[in-house]
Amino acid sequence: MMTTEQPNQKTIPVYILSGFLGSGKTTLLIKLLEYWKSKGMTPAVVMNELGDVNLDGEMIGKDVNMAEILGGCICCSVRGDLAPQLVELVHRSSPNVIVIEATGAANPVEILDGIADTSLYVKLEVRELISVVDSIHLLDTYRKQRGKTYRLMQEQIRAASQLLLNKIDLVDEAESQELMQCLRSWNPIAKIHLTNYCTIEPSLILREMELPGLSRDIQCESAKEEGVPSAEHHHVHSHDHVMAYTHYFSKPINSVQFESWLRQLPRDIYRAKGIVTFSDTNSRFLFQFAYRETDFTKLGSADHLEDVGVFIGEHFSKAEIRHSLQQLEDHMVSSD
Repeated sequence: MMTTEQPNQKTIPVYILSGFLGSGKTTLLIKLLEYWKSKGMTPAVVMNELGDVNLDGEMIGKDVNMAEILGGCICCSVRGDLAPQLVELVHRSSPNVIVIEATGAANPVEILDGIADTSLYVKLEVRELISVVDSIHLLDTYRKQRGKTYRLMQEQIRAASQLLLNKIDLVDEAESQELMQCLRSWNPIAKIHLTNYCTIEPSLILREMELPGLSRDIQCESAKEEGVPSAEHHHVHSHDHVMAYTHYFSKPINSVQFESWLRQLPRDIYRAKGIVTFSDTNSRFLFQFAYRETDFTKLGSADHLEDVGVFIGEHFSKAEIRHSLQQLEDHMVSSD
């Protein structure tokens, strides 16, 4: 049985790395881990392999806390393993940043759904979904435009908030332009970075200024080093390609108002789940929202989980969802 988080635990940022086998995910992962450790962070890794042996894990090093999910893909056959593995990893290593490296066959949206399950037990927030794309593989697949690989590559690119078009030295200028047109047609929002060997300044793909565990002085110093004003950095991401938003409720809310709010969610949000306390019924419920349908399950008094909602979708504004939920909470205060 999974244990609940400690009171006042800070929210842990989560980064997802997707991309086909050989695209460069593990190379990027190693660079990110080195960067976080140089900043005094304590990163942790979830590595998913279709086989029964984690070969890439041998490259990470024994000084990084790791959870392994082997023998299947976390978006399908072993998805149920993700939540308990993440919870155990948090309690075992107390990381202040987590990165999930998915298999090449993973659909990132399904991984987000698995993280939503985990958010009921520990405080997590998906910051970026980074897809690493092999230039030659994408060019060949895009020109054929058929098969399961083509559709899966589309999903991995569509879901990304950051795209690394890797091995760019292996294509010429005309092919590079063709690839850029492909990426923009599938994902007009994500930032695109052209790389070789995933060589990129990590601050360009990470929201490091917002990482828990860094003092304000360190954050400001990092901003000076990178030449990025912190206020401007925050503004840039306020209407980003947010794939998941986690909201921890500070107060009970009204059941009628909440159900009405769920029915009016924009269609860009297609999944939501969480735990809420209703002020008018004095009860707690687990809620599920999918395909415009909502389901509520009453929780017993023995369930000591924090009130939380996780919302998954495409191109929606995290700020607007946060504001409207805070209005629901504030309404209960003003009506008391």
